[in-house]
Amino acid sequence: MFAKLGVDVGVEAMSTTAEAFGFNDTGVRIPFSVSPSTFDTSLDKAQLALSSIGQYNTRATPLQMAMVAAAVANGGLLREPYLVERTTRRGGETVSTNGPRPVRQAMRPATAVQMRELMEDVVTEGTGTNAAIPGATVGGKTGTAQHGIGNAGTPYAWFVSWAQGERDIEPKVAVAVVVEDASADRSDISGGGDAAPIAKAVMEAVLGS
Repeated sequence: MFAKLGVDVGVEAMSTTAEAFGFNDTGVRIPFSVSPSTFDTSLDKAQLALSSIGQYNTRATPLQMAMVAAAVANGGLLREPYLVERTTRRGGETVSTNGPRPVRQAMRPATAVQMRELMEDVVTEGTGTNAAIPGATVGGKTGTAQHGIGNAGTPYAWFVSWAQGERDIEPKVAVAVVVEDASADRSDISGGGDAAPIAKAVMEAVLGS
């Protein structure tokens, strides 16, 4: 289904949208340089179909996918990442803060609302129920990525998500988890089974802080 949708959208629109979220950006700093996520811009229809489901030359880092999840939760606004929010002295006085970071509209707010609803469904009644947090609204998306030549390696289990506490007026945390060496049979490795519980633990910790 998603492969066909990608072909229907076309290379130019798919590439433009991917790049709006940060794919193919070699200038991301946190402040150290990070590995870029990639979406090939020169594709035939078969390659585009594969790219649209995350295969062929499509590559994504956990940082990139956390940014995507955060943009969905934030009305389509994509914020530049940073590693350290502020530096303090031993007594707690602030020495420096990261300061404002560039923001861009990666998707229309109405589209972000639809995506949030779909991600909520994944957690309430889909493959991501292991990320559900009592009293909180959680959205997520599971994934299992091929690894190695001819898919010979252990598959990667993915889960991207965001969460909003019952007293929060907007989502408070976005998380991306990738498990590279899940200790399970290949057929049992999944984003919902291996990565979602980790994301849940992280989001619970942030919501409770």
